[in-house]
Amino acid sequence: MLQIKDLTFDAWGRRFFDQATVSLPKDAKVGLVGRNGVGKSTLFKLILNQLALGSGEIGLPKAARIGSVDQEHPATPIPLLETVLAADIERASLLASLDTAEPEDLGDIYTRLIEIDADRAPSRAAEILAGLGFSNADLARPMAEFSGGWRMRVALAASLFAAPDLLLLDEPTNYLDLEGALWLEARLQKYPHTAMVISHDRELLDNSMDHILHLKDGKLDLYTGGYDSFERQVTEKLRLQEAMRTKIEAKRAHMQAFVDRFGAKASKATQAQSRLKMIAKLPPVSNIIEDRVAPFTLPSPERPLPPPLIRLEGADVGYGGAPILRKLNLRLDIDDRIGLLGVNGAGKSTFAKLVAGALDVESGTLVRSSRLKVGWFHQHQIEAMDPTDTPLEIIRRAMPQTSESQRRSKLAQFGLSYEKVDTTVANLSGGERARLLLNMVAMEAPHLLILDEPTNHLDIDSRRALLDALNDYEGAVILITHDRSLMELVADRLWLAADGGIEPFDGDMEDYAKFVLDRARVAARAPSQVTEAPVAPPPPPPPAPRIKVPTGTARRRVEAAEAALGRATTALAQIDAQLTDPAVFAKDPAKAADLGRRRAAAQTTVDGAEAEWLAAQEAYEALTADS
Repeated sequence: MLQIKDLTFDAWGRRFFDQATVSLPKDAKVGLVGRNGVGKSTLFKLILNQLALGSGEIGLPKAARIGSVDQEHPATPIPLLETVLAADIERASLLASLDTAEPEDLGDIYTRLIEIDADRAPSRAAEILAGLGFSNADLARPMAEFSGGWRMRVALAASLFAAPDLLLLDEPTNYLDLEGALWLEARLQKYPHTAMVISHDRELLDNSMDHILHLKDGKLDLYTGGYDSFERQVTEKLRLQEAMRTKIEAKRAHMQAFVDRFGAKASKATQAQSRLKMIAKLPPVSNIIEDRVAPFTLPSPERPLPPPLIRLEGADVGYGGAPILRKLNLRLDIDDRIGLLGVNGAGKSTFAKLVAGALDVESGTLVRSSRLKVGWFHQHQIEAMDPTDTPLEIIRRAMPQTSESQRRSKLAQFGLSYEKVDTTVANLSGGERARLLLNMVAMEAPHLLILDEPTNHLDIDSRRALLDALNDYEGAVILITHDRSLMELVADRLWLAADGGIEPFDGDMEDYAKFVLDRARVAARAPSQVTEAPVAPPPPPPPAPRIKVPTGTARRRVEAAEAALGRATTALAQIDAQLTDPAVFAKDPAKAADLGRRRAAAQTTVDGAEAEWLAAQEAYEALTADS
């Protein structure tokens, strides 16, 4: 489907691709992986012709459609459902042409509309939107009423609905909640064409992708299977490379020892020169350096607090109007690892603010330990960072009493290299910003960590490092994340925010995934989803006035066809009457066989006469309608 040959690309003072070559199979689901900053998004821009190639080729089949989600959908007055329907350009063009098409072209237009299943388009679009978290009531709302995050979902919905031949998705789960990520995972499994997805979500890469494309050192290597299979293959490849390196080094050392021993002897000079030539021909050997990421520093609290850390009894919480969450009866202890589930808007962030102390209860009881220290990370902190700030300035404000060397040492522990500490936030990657903030919220060894989407900007290896740090951390954790793997490996209890409350969820993540997908299927079947838009192409426009056409000939054709059909039917009935007489078969088998042949011929005559009568009748009705 996609052919990349000898791709070389330099930009911003570095080389991203160096003679990279790969061929993607048709209809493959490909996960594009690699460390943050290696050039994954740059590859997408090259495929989309948003950047000019340095050298090499990127080839696609002729007329192949490419779809991507580059930015949020604009805030227009057009309703949500119509916005997504417009993404199918062919369908929209065909429907628009009905108003101006010549009468003789209408048949071809309707035939094509039937071929592309145009009448089901609104229900298909509604199904996608329901899976991404939109309600039935949202379908008629104008795009201008949705926030930027929701308009990103609309852009994703439009791309999925258009079903291009090559779908490019760059971290699609970053603006989805867990429920949306679970739905997208299932949807990509069934995507009918080729899809390439940049993602650090192990579950999505394992469950939805059948190939992994690894970008490293400017090269592209394609592996079959999901991410677990990719890791096994890479590990084996590194093992074989190390074994080959050891073998070549041993061979080189053996020949060099011969040269060193006998090179000065005339009798051995020829053999020594031969071995020197052999040494020169040995392939270059480099040590296999395994990529490593810096660990996260999440210090545990020095002194545990007596239980409970927090207790809620009949508590309501909101922002001054109607409560967002009602009648909360929950308890949090020092060893709790809580995974907080629920769709966007269910109150997860409101609950995090309550526990963090940013909100108070409006009614009911909240009991909190007076010595409780909370470290609270939420994704909006990254967006709110001053782009002109530097990590050193940020840590200087957080550690005013320490020396400059201690501050730099602390940043090094966070995984920020020497040159990065004086780099402005604007020039740090999303992963570097997330790493800085995650380490800083935990710097004072809090008793409770609240992590709201902590992995959005982290690559897979950094996510694993965060998992290791959380498993070593001895305080309480409340985790809100769309990363199913992290949720499964950190949380030992699940709470579900739904219907204005929070209750324990009885089950594990497999149970919750089934619950989410079943709920999405039920929502997609709701008939009210498609009532805001027509479910079929509009009827053809009335034809232009015509001169009255004489109908006498057509009427006579109908009468003649009807008479012929009557004669054929009568002849068939006479043959059937004879065949029902048992005596015919007993007395004259040859006659019975002849009757059978005559009946088959008579049935053919009846079928032909019936077809002629139908055609004549339709022609006559068309003429009388035009008269």
